[in-house]
Amino acid sequence: MNKINQVAVVGGTHGNELTGVYLIKKFERFPQLIQRSSFETLTLLANPQAFAKNRRYIDKDLNRCFLNQDLQNSSLSSYEDVRAKTINQMLGPKGQSQVDIIVDLHSTTTNMGLSIILDTQHPFMMRLAAYLCSINPLVKICCPQLDQESSFLRSLCKFGFVIEVGPVAQGVLNADLYQKTEQLIYTILDYLEAYNQGLILFEHSTFTLFEYIETIDYPRNEKGEIQAMIHPHLHYRDYKSLHPGDPIFITFDGKEILYQGKSIVYPIFINEAAYYEKGIAMCLTKKQEVTV
Repeated sequence: MNKINQVAVVGGTHGNELTGVYLIKKFERFPQLIQRSSFETLTLLANPQAFAKNRRYIDKDLNRCFLNQDLQNSSLSSYEDVRAKTINQMLGPKGQSQVDIIVDLHSTTTNMGLSIILDTQHPFMMRLAAYLCSINPLVKICCPQLDQESSFLRSLCKFGFVIEVGPVAQGVLNADLYQKTEQLIYTILDYLEAYNQGLILFEHSTFTLFEYIETIDYPRNEKGEIQAMIHPHLHYRDYKSLHPGDPIFITFDGKEILYQGKSIVYPIFINEAAYYEKGIAMCLTKKQEVTV
């Protein structure tokens, strides 16, 4: 990474995730809060119609509309498909982005606390992750295993990432998480400013990385109907260890379903409300210590 020239802070990719929406509104009203001397910070309310209706999306999930083939397909005419093409013109084009970094603000109904979700383990992002963990021990770092092109908004540029905070209900503001997210944004922008000014000392630092393994769906019958719930012992235990033989689901008549894996894993996004339609009960990760 050479000098950072433009950073985009995006909120409301999902219209009922109000933390990001109202931070964008605040930054638009008080732009001096996010401007730094060595780069320009842009703001974007990604899905204004969904926000106006207090819904996650109008026609389809905007955060799944950024594959190159979809961005180039003029026949895709849903509101979110059209909006994705507009955002690609504003921040992209994908693969040749006008912005150097995208910070996409999200909230979750799960107990993810303050999470950073990266799409790359590039040294620049690993150093940023290590710094954020050293400043705030509550920050958790996740990284999906991307074997193919990402459809997420943050994929418009190489160094796009998500701030994911929770638990907070859909369509609700939580003052504590709002303030923690706001402070984390300022910390990131200050780091990028120091990076541009050559003030970052790259000393060895170690942090914990949670790397995606797979997603797990709820037990379902032949009609696709859910037959069990997240076990009470697992609920709200994001980032905690799940051992082979631990209870993972419980049926409606009280029968426990045990985790059948062969190794210890660390579930995240446990019982996310928005993931019911996606067939995801949780994401499993492995935990490792990373030194940069």
